[in-house]
Amino acid sequence: MSLPFYQRSHQHYDLSYRNKDLHTTMSHYQQEKKRSAVYTHGSTAYSSRSSAAHRQESEALRQASAASYQQQASQAYSLGTSSSQHYQGSEVSRKTASAYDYGYSHGLTDSSLLLEDYSSRLSPQTKRAKRSLLSGEETGNLSGNYMVPIYSGRQVHISGIRDSEEERIKEAAAYIAQRTLLESEEAIMASKQSTASKQSTSTASKQATSTFQQEETFEKKSRNISIREKAEELSLRKTLEETQAYHGKLNEDHLLHAPEFIIKPRSHTVWEKENVKLHCSVAGWPEPRLTWYKNQVPINVHANPEKYIIESRYGMHTLEISKCDFEDTAQYRASAMNVQGEVSAYASVVVKRYKGELDDSLLRGGVSMPLSFAVTPYGYASKFEIHFDDKFDVSFGREGETMSLGCRVVITPEIKHFQPEVQWYRNGAPVSPSKWVQPHWSGDRATLTFSHLNKEDEGLYTIRVRMGEYYEQYSAYVFVRDADAEIEGAPAAPLDVVSLDANKDYIIISWKQPAVDGGSPILGYFIDKCEVGTDTWSQCNDTPVKFARFPVTGLIEGRSYIFRVRAVNKTGIGLPSRVSEPVAALDPAEKARLKSRPSAPWTGQIIVTEEEPTEGVIPGPPTDLSVTEATRSYVVLSWKPPGQRGHEGIMYFVEKCDVGTENWQRVNTELPVKSPRFALFDLVEGKSYRFRVRCSNSAGVGEPSESTEVTVVGDKLDIPKAPGKIIPSRNTDTSVVVSWEESKDAKELVGYYIESSVVGSGQWEPCNNNPVKGSRFTCHGLTTGQSYIFRVRAVNAAGLSEYSQDSEAIEVKAAIAVPSPPYDITCLESFRDSMVLGWKQPDKTGGAEITGYYVNYREVVGGVPGKWREANIKAVSDAAYKISELKENTVYQFQVSAMNIAGLGAPSAVSECFKCEEWTIAVPGPPHSLKLSEVRKNSLVLQWKPPVYSGRTPVTGYFVDLKEASAKDDQWRGLNEAAIPNKYLRVQGLKEGVSYVFRVRAINQAGVGKPSDLAGPVVAETRPGTKEVVVNVDDDGVISLNFECDQMTPKSEFVWSKDYVPTEDSPRLEVESKGNKTKMVFKDLGPDDLGTYSCDVTDTDGIASSYLIDEEEMKRLLALSQEHKFPTVPTKSELAVEILEKGQVRFWMQAEKLSGNAKVNYIFNEKEIFEGPKYKMHIDRNTGIIEMFMEKLQDEDEGTYTFQIQDGKATGHSTLVLIGDVYKKLQKEAEFQRQEWIRKQGPHFAEYLSWEVTGECNVLLKCKVANIKKETHIVWYKDEREISVDEKHDFKDGICTLLITEFSKKDAGFYEVILKDDRGKDKSRLKLVDEAFQDLMTEVCRKIALSATDLKIQSTAEGIRLYSFVCYYLDDLKVNWSHNGTGIKYTDRVKSGVTGEQIWLQINEPTQNDKGKYVMELFDGKTGHQKSVDLSGQAFDEAFAEFQRLKQAAIAEKNRARVLGGLPDVVTIQEGKALNLTCNVWGDPTPEVSWLKNEKPLTSDDHCSLKFEGGKTAFFTISGVSTADSGKYGLVVKNKYGSETSDFTVSVFIPEEEARKGASEPPKGNQKSK
Repeated sequence: MSLPFYQRSHQHYDLSYRNKDLHTTMSHYQQEKKRSAVYTHGSTAYSSRSSAAHRQESEALRQASAASYQQQASQAYSLGTSSSQHYQGSEVSRKTASAYDYGYSHGLTDSSLLLEDYSSRLSPQTKRAKRSLLSGEETGNLSGNYMVPIYSGRQVHISGIRDSEEERIKEAAAYIAQRTLLESEEAIMASKQSTASKQSTSTASKQATSTFQQEETFEKKSRNISIREKAEELSLRKTLEETQAYHGKLNEDHLLHAPEFIIKPRSHTVWEKENVKLHCSVAGWPEPRLTWYKNQVPINVHANPEKYIIESRYGMHTLEISKCDFEDTAQYRASAMNVQGEVSAYASVVVKRYKGELDDSLLRGGVSMPLSFAVTPYGYASKFEIHFDDKFDVSFGREGETMSLGCRVVITPEIKHFQPEVQWYRNGAPVSPSKWVQPHWSGDRATLTFSHLNKEDEGLYTIRVRMGEYYEQYSAYVFVRDADAEIEGAPAAPLDVVSLDANKDYIIISWKQPAVDGGSPILGYFIDKCEVGTDTWSQCNDTPVKFARFPVTGLIEGRSYIFRVRAVNKTGIGLPSRVSEPVAALDPAEKARLKSRPSAPWTGQIIVTEEEPTEGVIPGPPTDLSVTEATRSYVVLSWKPPGQRGHEGIMYFVEKCDVGTENWQRVNTELPVKSPRFALFDLVEGKSYRFRVRCSNSAGVGEPSESTEVTVVGDKLDIPKAPGKIIPSRNTDTSVVVSWEESKDAKELVGYYIESSVVGSGQWEPCNNNPVKGSRFTCHGLTTGQSYIFRVRAVNAAGLSEYSQDSEAIEVKAAIAVPSPPYDITCLESFRDSMVLGWKQPDKTGGAEITGYYVNYREVVGGVPGKWREANIKAVSDAAYKISELKENTVYQFQVSAMNIAGLGAPSAVSECFKCEEWTIAVPGPPHSLKLSEVRKNSLVLQWKPPVYSGRTPVTGYFVDLKEASAKDDQWRGLNEAAIPNKYLRVQGLKEGVSYVFRVRAINQAGVGKPSDLAGPVVAETRPGTKEVVVNVDDDGVISLNFECDQMTPKSEFVWSKDYVPTEDSPRLEVESKGNKTKMVFKDLGPDDLGTYSCDVTDTDGIASSYLIDEEEMKRLLALSQEHKFPTVPTKSELAVEILEKGQVRFWMQAEKLSGNAKVNYIFNEKEIFEGPKYKMHIDRNTGIIEMFMEKLQDEDEGTYTFQIQDGKATGHSTLVLIGDVYKKLQKEAEFQRQEWIRKQGPHFAEYLSWEVTGECNVLLKCKVANIKKETHIVWYKDEREISVDEKHDFKDGICTLLITEFSKKDAGFYEVILKDDRGKDKSRLKLVDEAFQDLMTEVCRKIALSATDLKIQSTAEGIRLYSFVCYYLDDLKVNWSHNGTGIKYTDRVKSGVTGEQIWLQINEPTQNDKGKYVMELFDGKTGHQKSVDLSGQAFDEAFAEFQRLKQAAIAEKNRARVLGGLPDVVTIQEGKALNLTCNVWGDPTPEVSWLKNEKPLTSDDHCSLKFEGGKTAFFTISGVSTADSGKYGLVVKNKYGSETSDFTVSVFIPEEEARKGASEPPKGNQKSK
């Protein structure tokens, strides 16, 4: 029986190695049954099922286990086993199903958690019994017993890192389902064996009934069982929480990996109306999502429910196609995707018909095919031809740039429903999509796009296109240059940063050294790390390391990190490398356990046992201790865990000892090592050490391991030796192949760097930036014709070798090969016994000139060709040849071969059959030897030779036709309506990028002859590097045409033509050629020289250019020649004059260009003037500026100034006339500038006095001063009277200000400010009168108007007031009020006014007519500014109601009773005296008057008389006061509008008592002194 794939691809977990953080997990395997699905970890079968479905399944499992119980009980009885054991086995099955149900419904995150308690109770016996679940008989039949120990412990096994809780739930559910189904199957097997041996089929049905009854009995649980299950449930919940906390600490980034097809779908060929299934299995982390496509279109199951069935069960994905028909013939794709990427697998389905059954739709569609045909997996074609067009070439990029490689794929025959398989490779390894590179297929074009080039991307790229069994591929190299260094001279960035080894304690990082060191040796490298999920980089080493490997320590266990490396030399630190892939700080065993389950081979049976963990066991010594890596910076130790260590985790202590002593020192005293590997630093280079390791756990520290051999600290890996025998050889015109002997005895060789240098330059450039392996490399990007030398050096982790010896110099040019075959053989003329043949030259000359052609011919009799015969012994140089001694009326075929110095090329294709007979037709034969040259993006030149057979009359002209290469034959169009006599034509108006073909027809008096063979196809494009003929006129007036070619071969020559006829012996022209440059000189350009001049370069790919000289161009060139013969000095600017700062006068002009020998003469009024006290001259020959300076202009300096220039043969002059008003104006300006300069030597005004209106409507006078110092004073004046200023100016900002608040007419006048100190003084005057004052007032009024607030409504006792506030009010600000658009006429009832800063409108006694919109317009003298308010509706009602209230309140206040005066506050009176008080009161109506004494009513009597007379006066009289009259009195007046009380106090004193009281009290001064 074959093993499932997931068992074959894993090895069983090593039971001898247990770590503290690991716990063995039980794994069960079930034999694959017919029509059953394959179970894998993390199955997606549970992703679409509800928790209710899982509970139903667990209930079914309970019933199955209970049903099997009775059969197991009877079987156990016959074998002598107790029924209680089987009861407990059944109980375990039920609890397993229950745990499965509980785990899924409660969000179980780890499959192993469900096993914690149940695994320890698989056997009811004691743990020492180690009893099997199988019967003795079954155990005896095992071919090989495989033990799966189950350890009961408190450590929780972690199933793996997942993206979400849902993934962990799926994994747990799948695992428990496997285990439960396994146990159920074992129970059923035992039941079947018992039934077959003892009972018949009818008895089995009865037993099933009794089993169901017994199941009900066993469902009744005891109290102890219920309590125990409850405790187990609580323990399980606690374990879940601990596991979730552990998962929260782990970093999951590096444990993720992209999808990978374990089983890919297979192609099928089926008959119609049959079903077909496509299967595949995918692995990935997190679990990939799989989608099926048909011809790149997603399959929608819901749209075709009867057609497609898609299933995913336990990691196996299935697409079933029902009742296939011919439309189902297609390419199907399974696409798996997760967060790490996407991968696809393809399969084809071909639906066949029985012989004779054709699809009618094909016949109706016009497809013609025989009744018997073969169907391939990709259609009806038996073979595919794959071609690449528009291919990518050798490419050059720079780090950080983007690049795209692409080509068009042409597949014939084209089948609509099938797409090819396109795969990209780099250096032979498939290119996977990533954030750096993305492949794309658009249906006919394949592209590979680099979003950010790195040196790691350099290499040979290959595109392979597969169609069925056929494939084609194309390759080209991609070079990536270093990015520009931030610090000049710093080294380039390292590359290929990867992790070599990772565990909990350290991660070893390796990289490749860069090819460019910046001009000085690399001193070492700095390694940086960054925790995934952050953007903080930290440096891992303090000093640079030279070895290209380094162990990074100080990591946090479980976290993921990325790394980068920087190189450093004496100049500085270079750019960082591309970051590495994320790496987790975990042991490899831990990572393997987290990614997948431990697996074991299937043995046919499984025996489950239990082992009790040993407690208190001191671990033994580690084994196999060795030094795996030793450098001058660090040493790496590796060992195996001890066999004796108990079940708890262990840690390690590393010890070292100097050789020759037994003084062992512990290296890691503070932090024990958790992994069986360790990196030691801080060792003395060159010193010898031995090492050993001890294990420890909670029981103690074990014995040490055996010590290592003597280890000398230093680099064990030597720098490789320099390569030898550098041999360059020619390849193409821009590349050279370099080969070398590999370095001898090189260890861990990374590759080689190749450098090139132009001979004599001394400057070396890298040819590759990514080390190449092997001993041969093609260096691209070289300059054609240059000579180069090369050198090579090897590289490994220890460093770069010395440079090899320089190679011999080699000139870059294409290697010579034989030419390709000629083509398009045609018959140009036929005679009775001879024929004239013509053909086209080979497309490829092989890098050398074609020296001749050889023609072969053969007779064709009755359609059967004969033997080939040679037509010529000596090679013919032209592409035409007359073959004689032929037989009349005989049919012949021909072949032509071309030859160069490399040899004879392959013969051409056999021509069509030509009959040898006399031509008697009247029209001419076809022109021949068509040639295309000067191909540009919208034009080209077509040349041809006249027909060999001209017909009965001479040829009078030619017609040229063209069409697009892909067009049909009926789409030819003529380029010329009338025949042209020339044997060339410049074709214009072509479309860029379009391919064209051409033909030529000759005409004579009889008519138009047969068209020539086609010329082309040719693409209308201007090739890179294309150069044109340039016309030049030298200093002597000589006119010449010049041309330069960079793609010449040693055999190439320049051929000049006029109107495409060679000009070799022309007496009017002279040709000079040297190197890659040529020049054709006109001796005397005239009308005879008009025409098109072209230059062709032989032995190249049609390089040519031309220049047209017509009559207009001739006139231009002759004028330019005359100017060069008798040159003038061109000027940029004529002579001009300007006034400088100090009043100096500068005369100047500028010439276009002056040589070092240029001279200038200065002329004034026809007399030359020279440099002296009055004149200063200067010439700047670099800029062409000529200057003359004068300190001052006087009256005698009026006149004409001229500058005369002499520069070699060239002359020039410029004149300036300064006479009359022009001179006087200039003289006046010069004097003004001089005075200004004098003024500015002391304190002065940089900006004169001006005014500004501030936001507060104040006027600010300000000026800007300069050249002031501490002693400088500033004084303000108005109308020649000094203004006292409160604040002293500090001149910090150079601004002096004077603020005038509430500016008005009184502030008009003349303002002046004076600056003065010991250096002088300056003044500025500002006139603020008349118009100037009016302008200022207008601005002030405008600012005041703008400061007005919105109109508001206020109710008063008199009426309603509308008002607005301004900063302040001026009479110049006109105020107008309008009501409903009509100006208001002011009356006693409606008044307008200004109170302080308030502008108001008073409406007394408002009525309904006063409703409406009121507008206040403030006119500033130029513009009106309006504010409005709507006094209507609710606003009016509320205002009017408030007015009524205030009015009534005012009336009440006016008529209210009140005391007007007359009563004192206090009355002091001697006893016995009379007291008379009078008080005036008022009120309307007359108020009532009453008196109070001590808050009680007081009535009039004989002692106290109270009177009120005339309604206005109240009298208060006491005839003889006594002490009883003392107290507080009050007068109360009252009417209907209100009341008021006036209080006064009466104090009565006795003189004798006052005297006694005064005598008894000591003086106040004595009290103070005391």
